[in-house]
Amino acid sequence: MATASKEINLRVSISNRQILSIALPITAAIIVPQVNFIINNIFLGGLGQKSLALAGITGVYYLVFAVAGHGLNNGLQALISRRAGENRIADIGNLFAQGVRIALVFAVIGIAITWFVAPYVLRWSLHDAESVRVCVNFLNIRILGLPFLYVYQMRNALLVGTNQSKYLIIGTATEGIVNIFFDYALIYGKFGMPALGFEGAAYASIIAEFSGLVVIYWVIRYYGITRQLQLFRNWKYDIGNIRLILQQSYPLILQHVISVGSWEFFYILIEHHGERDLAISNAMRNIFGFFGCFTWAFAATANTMVSNVIGQQLQSQVKKLIYRIMYWSMGFALAVFLFLNAFPHIFLSIYGQGDAFIQAAIPVTRVVSSALVLMSVSVVWMNAVTGTGNSKINLFSEIAAISFYCAYVYTVLEVMHMPITWGWASEWIYWMTILIPSFFYISSNRWKTKTI
Repeated sequence: MATASKEINLRVSISNRQILSIALPITAAIIVPQVNFIINNIFLGGLGQKSLALAGITGVYYLVFAVAGHGLNNGLQALISRRAGENRIADIGNLFAQGVRIALVFAVIGIAITWFVAPYVLRWSLHDAESVRVCVNFLNIRILGLPFLYVYQMRNALLVGTNQSKYLIIGTATEGIVNIFFDYALIYGKFGMPALGFEGAAYASIIAEFSGLVVIYWVIRYYGITRQLQLFRNWKYDIGNIRLILQQSYPLILQHVISVGSWEFFYILIEHHGERDLAISNAMRNIFGFFGCFTWAFAATANTMVSNVIGQQLQSQVKKLIYRIMYWSMGFALAVFLFLNAFPHIFLSIYGQGDAFIQAAIPVTRVVSSALVLMSVSVVWMNAVTGTGNSKINLFSEIAAISFYCAYVYTVLEVMHMPITWGWASEWIYWMTILIPSFFYISSNRWKTKTI
């Protein structure tokens, strides 16, 4: 074990080059599934505006479970990054093994909730009985991809946490290509396959997630990462590491689930405003997903680099590192803001919903694009807190932000019946509330006494 530690050095520097070497491959890996998701919505839009609208509700529902896995991924990533900074290579493999175990248990719970609880919630919350039927049938199929997604997400924690994010794109590119092919084939009945309509997108996504999982684990083995990090040397059950992962991850899991759960609440309120507003809001979610890729990549970079630097006992360099990452994140967000406001028709026309849809969506696009700039700053500070190991701060920030968010959107959309442009202004409230406690916690230096 001592030999392995001498041969491998996974410690990072705080240079701009190091930041970009981690962030840009993550960006590429995140963009691929977002492109895939947008194309999926374009295919579903071909079935009519109702299908595009319902894709928003089903997509956000599945996203609730996806971000639960993302919370586990972030917690595990911080731990792996800390061990990498400490150069404790032998501990990384067992942390990864316990993360996979936890992920599979979470997947079973997610499937059970979708099959036995979600139908009642959807019948209670949606106004249209046909919409409920379509959503329930879709989700009963779609949720079967959750085990593949969760185990797939664990590779994020491993590769990003050990500064090998360049390999992420291989698995996500595979997933994207497979999903686009089967979306087209199964939604419309091409290449001799059945025309399954809306449900075809569910089957296509499951096939894609399985394909990405197989490829990325082949990559880990082919490039010697399995041997380098001793991944399969110690896969025995380790209650200590399981507790450590859950202690680090549960606030992040709750944070992400609460966040996206509130988004589902938002979409249910939008559904009460009609199909066109719901379809527009689904397009706005695509903006956050696609154009926010740079922001979330820099956020993941902040998590792993802050944890790694602290593991090197370089606490004095942490704030300097955070500001550097923040400037990069904000720069990309400003470029997106300028593009979306100068050429909104280019993005909105891809859905093929006509001029009335585009004109109604432009004011919402301007609000959302400005919120992206605020988000680009907030998520870096929020994930820097995750890197320090005090993920409970993230949960407290999330609870406060969601409380303000839900109160605002309910008042604006359900009580005052204002246009959805005002509803989307809730993103400003949300991200500002996330930023303030994260910034002050880092500035307080209380994180310097935290060990994980």
